[in-house]
Amino acid sequence: MPVKDWLPAAVRAAAIDRKLKAGEALFRLGDRSAGFCEVIAGRVRMARVDRAGHEVILYVAGPGETLAEASLFSPAYHCDAIASTDATVRIYPKAAMLAAFDKDPKAAQAFGATLARQVMNLRTRIEQRNIRSARERVRHYLSVNAGADGRSVDLQGTLKDLAAELGLTHEALYRTLAALERAGEIKRSRGKITLLRPRKGG
Repeated sequence: MPVKDWLPAAVRAAAIDRKLKAGEALFRLGDRSAGFCEVIAGRVRMARVDRAGHEVILYVAGPGETLAEASLFSPAYHCDAIASTDATVRIYPKAAMLAAFDKDPKAAQAFGATLARQVMNLRTRIEQRNIRSARERVRHYLSVNAGADGRSVDLQGTLKDLAAELGLTHEALYRTLAALERAGEIKRSRGKITLLRPRKGG
């Protein structure tokens, strides 16, 4: 459900829009939390840096999607939020959000439903990451994200973004997509992948 459909007017009125350039941080790990955020335009990734200095992408939010919900209940952010593209982000202040939940049970329930959907999405991503074969991991992603026709997958962001989401190098993703296309399983076009037929065997 879009934020505008359940967020009380008082909270919407208190929101602050922030424009980001690609690569600019919305916030960093350990920063004091200000509230939860909605991406209005562009894409923003939530990430951490591992011990080897590599960025590990936790989630990528596009227009209409939210991030940093847990910050409402924490004094500090638990990861970095970096603009993957030029972006506009709307920040809903923590105090206004919590006050709205106290006064409006329906808003609190809608927020809870949003969190429940995110848990479901997280479980799907964990399932994907546990698939060792790059080809099977990509097949899983495509099947889960196919549209209403059961065949069309609209890509949000670049293939490099998708590779990071799947936990693959972009080279491995390119090779896998090329192999699936040669096998007649998919057709690639700008911003879209179409599933052509059920796979038969490996």
